[in-house]
Amino acid sequence: MSEAEQSAAGLRVEDFDFELPQELIAQQPPPERGHSRMLAMNRATGALRDASFSDFPFLLQPGDLLVLNDSRVIPARLYACRTLRREREKPSGRIEVMLTEPAGENTWRALVKPGKKVGVGERLIFPAASGETLLEAEVAERGEFGERLLRFEPVDDFFAVLERIGHMPLPPYIRRDDVLADRERYQTVFARERGSVAAPTAGLHFTPQLLDSLTAKGVELAHVTLHVGLGTFAPLRVDRVDDVHLHRERYTIDAAAAEAVNRAVREERRIVAVGTTVVRTLESAAADVSRAHGGGLKPHCGETEIFIAPGFEFRLVGGLLTNFHLPKSSLLMLVSAFAGRERVLAAYRHAVQEKYRFFSYGDCMFLA
Repeated sequence: MSEAEQSAAGLRVEDFDFELPQELIAQQPPPERGHSRMLAMNRATGALRDASFSDFPFLLQPGDLLVLNDSRVIPARLYACRTLRREREKPSGRIEVMLTEPAGENTWRALVKPGKKVGVGERLIFPAASGETLLEAEVAERGEFGERLLRFEPVDDFFAVLERIGHMPLPPYIRRDDVLADRERYQTVFARERGSVAAPTAGLHFTPQLLDSLTAKGVELAHVTLHVGLGTFAPLRVDRVDDVHLHRERYTIDAAAAEAVNRAVREERRIVAVGTTVVRTLESAAADVSRAHGGGLKPHCGETEIFIAPGFEFRLVGGLLTNFHLPKSSLLMLVSAFAGRERVLAAYRHAVQEKYRFFSYGDCMFLA
């Protein structure tokens, strides 16, 4: 059994830790999209090569199927004022609200900070810069770690209001407020289906010109949709890898994508995932097909809470482009399942030594 195939049994979350100097956490995107470094890794041997993302087309072969996540990030970070519905008090205190996923008509799950102050039955109002209240919500349920269920008053176009008052949901390790440029740079050039509250960051490197060059080379492109939610970025609060459970995230595989994947499998062509979200989408769908004894992927919408760690059997993905992930994260465990924990941690040590830029706005890694 290869290292990549070894079981997660006995592994602890601490086994996926590594030293990362704070100055290597990218606070800004590169000056131009696609001008990133790329670490290429042979996942069978662990051999590494320092490269640039512009070299990516040369690492693919005609006939490869490149699968991208076309989910679009919404301005999911909002700022609210508190009041009590029953007392109609004047608003007081700024509350940060991070929408994480829809939960029914006019209802969203959210992370609220500071969470201890916001109880069930409270009313939150969301003003525009002019002071006009554009959204109102009542706290319907209280969950753990700052989670709340918010029931919004109906408006004509909820997403249009978000575009007006919402902020791009930059992750907490980017220690600055979002700016207008993030509306474009924290979004892939192929984003179409709105619904993510964090970017599928491996896709941020692509430009239309590079996608055209891949097509000209004979690389086939396909798109799936996984709306990035709490399942991707929530911190792990357990000690053992076997005890990790992720939140559900919504995904869609349309007819064109299902046929492209099935055709690549029939023709024994390599399937390359752009990002861990694509890996989770494809491997979750493949597991569902396997359980149903089906004959290939079917177009469908679903939810996944798949957790991929060492010992996982990959059914579809044969190559992975991904950014560098947080220590002790489920995403680092997924990459370790694909290429072996020791080899991946060695690659991360190399990336630190060579001063690669880490996380969402950072550099990338190609494993094949």
